[in-house]
Amino acid sequence: MQDDADAIATDHAQDGLRGLPRIADIARLSGVSTATVDRVLNNRPGVRPATIQRVMKAAAELEYIPESDLSAALAPKPLRLAFLLPDGTNRYLTRLGQLIRQSEAVLAPMGIRAQVEFIKSFNPELLARGLLQHWRKVDGVAFMALEHPAVREAVNELAARNVPTVTVISDVLNCRRAAYVGLDNRAAGRTAGYLFARFIGPRAAKVAMIAGSLSYRAHEDRELGFLHFLNEAAPAIEVVGLREAHDDEAISYRQMRTLLSHHPDLAGIYSIGGAAEGVAKALKEMRRERDVVFIGHGFTPETRSLLIDGTMDAVITQDPRGALMSCAGIFTNLRAGRDALHGIEPPRIEVIFRENLPQSPLP
Repeated sequence: MQDDADAIATDHAQDGLRGLPRIADIARLSGVSTATVDRVLNNRPGVRPATIQRVMKAAAELEYIPESDLSAALAPKPLRLAFLLPDGTNRYLTRLGQLIRQSEAVLAPMGIRAQVEFIKSFNPELLARGLLQHWRKVDGVAFMALEHPAVREAVNELAARNVPTVTVISDVLNCRRAAYVGLDNRAAGRTAGYLFARFIGPRAAKVAMIAGSLSYRAHEDRELGFLHFLNEAAPAIEVVGLREAHDDEAISYRQMRTLLSHHPDLAGIYSIGGAAEGVAKALKEMRRERDVVFIGHGFTPETRSLLIDGTMDAVITQDPRGALMSCAGIFTNLRAGRDALHGIEPPRIEVIFRENLPQSPLP
């Protein structure tokens, strides 16, 4: 490389241009195109870190930039991450958003800066636009995915622009997302089925489900796992309906009241998504909180209270702090050129009852 630099300097001396290297010289010495050199020198996105280092070293050798600029360029820049979460009354997602906003002290030693944005992502086109709007601003995006062609296309577009994506809680398949951080939701649904079978016993009984949206693969997989287990192991339990509530407390409340009106002998309710507070309100108003088995997802201060007062019987959850740190580790791996899941442990399905509540009131 030094011989090439000396040759270029000699050429400039012969041309009377000593000390005035051109972008073409830097491109030749670093083995990249002049367009790539221009992007690096003007700090534009879309260039791999290793290529940036090669270009900056060549520019310093040719004295196009001072050594101080080279040192600054080779120092790791903060990894800018955006988390896109659904807007609404889902307390677990709200808590996850709060953790991300409060994560500066934890993530700074890893060289990471994180921001969170809540969007109305039950609309897949809106979610897709939200993803694409971030490609110039960040180095990676983590988001709760909707299963939709527009979302898959946005993920693929970001991948083509060297912006990796990680799905959290709910996945989307057949696209170029880098990794998924979340539970095995089919297993989570089967776990819920097992709990209902144990709580209700071998007698004939009716149970119902309230989902956030089956556009979320997580909710669809939980439903399938739940139904498969009951069909296999508890055929006396009849599932009388599935209703969507978009993780909205008011809608969950109305759906629960309707279910209780249509099925006064209802023995159980499985809240597949969030907004357990709306279900609990309806059960309490109709004085059914003691005789209807109620199992939901997402351990929060609110569901903790419902476990304590006996309205909820069990909460299936994953650690939100663990999800945040797994995302940080995945993006760090990708920046370093390692496999995305190197050193990342898959999250465990946690089942919380009143008798095994964590000491901390917050998840």
